[in-house]
Amino acid sequence: MSMDKENKHFLSMLANNKGIIYKVANSYCKNVEDRNDLIQEITINLWKSWSKYNDKFKVSTWMYKIALNVAISFYRKTYQRDSFNLENYKEFIFIDEGEDIELSDNIKQLYYYIAKLDELNKALILLYLDQYSYEDIASTLGISKTNVATKISRIKNQLKKNFQ
Repeated sequence: MSMDKENKHFLSMLANNKGIIYKVANSYCKNVEDRNDLIQEITINLWKSWSKYNDKFKVSTWMYKIALNVAISFYRKTYQRDSFNLENYKEFIFIDEGEDIELSDNIKQLYYYIAKLDELNKALILLYLDQYSYEDIASTLGISKTNVATKISRIKNQLKKNFQ
């Protein structure tokens, strides 16, 4: 594939799946500047890895794996840099940038509680809410399918308790 065709193919794939990048960035960053930095960092890492993409796997799974790895690293750096307070997540809204969607209070509250989860559980529930199979989640996060099922069950129970 020529470089020009490869660039166009990458840009097309990126445009078709940009929601993944925004979901991950919105879940791991509390402010616009950090979110924009993370989006840029994810995009750069996707581009660097594009030549190694194996089309035996879904593009979205490959993107999630890279985006989550970058986000977790970014989160750790940002967390160490900032003295960060979970109260900053009160207005946490989990939507693609640019969309004007009115979310119910329950949905806002759900994402507020998701923001409080640790890095692995946050990544896991994002994939689960995007209706990925346990097998795909296990592959993306590098844990067993049984571990995925156990963790999802625990997260659901924790979220239910938060709503009571």
